[in-house]
Amino acid sequence: MPQPFINTHQTYFALFQNIHSYHEQLLSGEQTCVATVQEYLQTIEAKKHLNAFTEVFGEEALEKAARLDEQRKHNKQLGKLHGVVVAIKDVICYKDHKVTAASKILEGFTSVYNATAVQRLLDEEAIVIGSCNCDEFAMGSTNENSSYGNVLNAADESKVPGGSSGGSAVAVQANMCMLSLGSDTGGSVRQPADFCGIIGFKPTYGRISRYGLIAYASSFDQIGIFSKNIMDIQLALSVMEGPDEFDSTAVEIAATAKTSVPEPGSENGQLKKSFRIAYFPEALHHASLDPEISSSIQTSLDQLTAEGHTVTAVDFDLLDYVVPAYYVLTTAEASSNLSRFDGVRFGHRTAGAVNELTEFYRNSRSEGFGKEVQRRILLGTFVLSSGYYDAYFSKAQQVRRLLTDKTASVFSGYDAIILPTSPTTAFTIGEKTADPIAMYLADIYTVFANLTGVPGISLPLFKHSNGMPFGLQVLTNKQDEVTLFALSDLLMKRFKGSAN
Repeated sequence: MPQPFINTHQTYFALFQNIHSYHEQLLSGEQTCVATVQEYLQTIEAKKHLNAFTEVFGEEALEKAARLDEQRKHNKQLGKLHGVVVAIKDVICYKDHKVTAASKILEGFTSVYNATAVQRLLDEEAIVIGSCNCDEFAMGSTNENSSYGNVLNAADESKVPGGSSGGSAVAVQANMCMLSLGSDTGGSVRQPADFCGIIGFKPTYGRISRYGLIAYASSFDQIGIFSKNIMDIQLALSVMEGPDEFDSTAVEIAATAKTSVPEPGSENGQLKKSFRIAYFPEALHHASLDPEISSSIQTSLDQLTAEGHTVTAVDFDLLDYVVPAYYVLTTAEASSNLSRFDGVRFGHRTAGAVNELTEFYRNSRSEGFGKEVQRRILLGTFVLSSGYYDAYFSKAQQVRRLLTDKTASVFSGYDAIILPTSPTTAFTIGEKTADPIAMYLADIYTVFANLTGVPGISLPLFKHSNGMPFGLQVLTNKQDEVTLFALSDLLMKRFKGSAN
């Protein structure tokens, strides 16, 4: 049998193209799962200063890889994710492994069950190589709010990787795994993907079960996927999607909407279709948007028009309401969801002497939660309090309804909406930590998809004159990931690598 593929000048991860070609190499004997895992573990060790992982399951990953290699000798029928090396965000439960949401309040906690998404990956023979760093309880846009310390952007280590799923993004960016899972409550997959120059996908709300995902804001949260190619994201989604008896919000998917994975080199879904694309002038010409990002996206839209696609400016006068509505609603839900971490039912328990229950709760939660989480709990408690509920929470719900209706109206005439992902490229570590309002406003383009429940993807198409990657965001109607992937495939083939 041929020896495992080992190249001392160019390690396997640098040659990894997609899961399909990897499986072909496994079946031909050109590669083994053990050799693959060893390569990734070596890379994780060499790049541990990036702080992308909170824990690495090296011995366990190698043991599973060996079992899969042995299994393949007797059965050439591979699971859809056979031997695929996956990393998961530290808010997703993996049985008998620590899950802490990067918070001191859950320090040392071990999950007693698998998240549905993780179980479905394991059922298709994936290998989970480790747990990834993130902003505490998925609250943040920079991965600077973690009890494990901040994650570094591999493209420029002085820059943030984005958040909250920064560790998961860097794990893929720096070739420490084949794909990774994050969570996206307001852009926490798409924005770090944009900052790191990879693909970040958030499905329709309810397409992937939230069972086993530590809650931030339950009506917004979705598990998302990082990868360097569209086809692998489609494959991972096809494994994880669908209803779940443990999650009433996990939706049944129509046969025509189910995720199919094209053969490499074939046309992806509706690739030759003339797409009807909308964009919002208010977004593309917003004062917060970097001129180079605006110019690159506008040029791309002009080129799509020249190639026969219908590209139309659609007025959207609600853009400046999305961030306030998002933060009112998500902090309200967070204040409720995180009330369980009180030192009695769950979480850190203060060791100091206390005289009353209120003091016990206050000390336990103040010691366990970081400043950003405390800020959002307090804000959420305020907007839900007597005298302010109607003024803030009810109004924000009305804005969400208006956004949903307006979005449905847009999709009645268009296949997709193209937006920027972030107003800027990755910013310097520490640059925005002193100004939380400026940090929140940076979410202006991503929270839209979570408020309305539609799927969205960030595509790494461009490079800024400052040397950092950036891309654009594509949104389609609910449960229309077929169109989302088809248009994304077209854009990646047409514009990947473009520069000003």
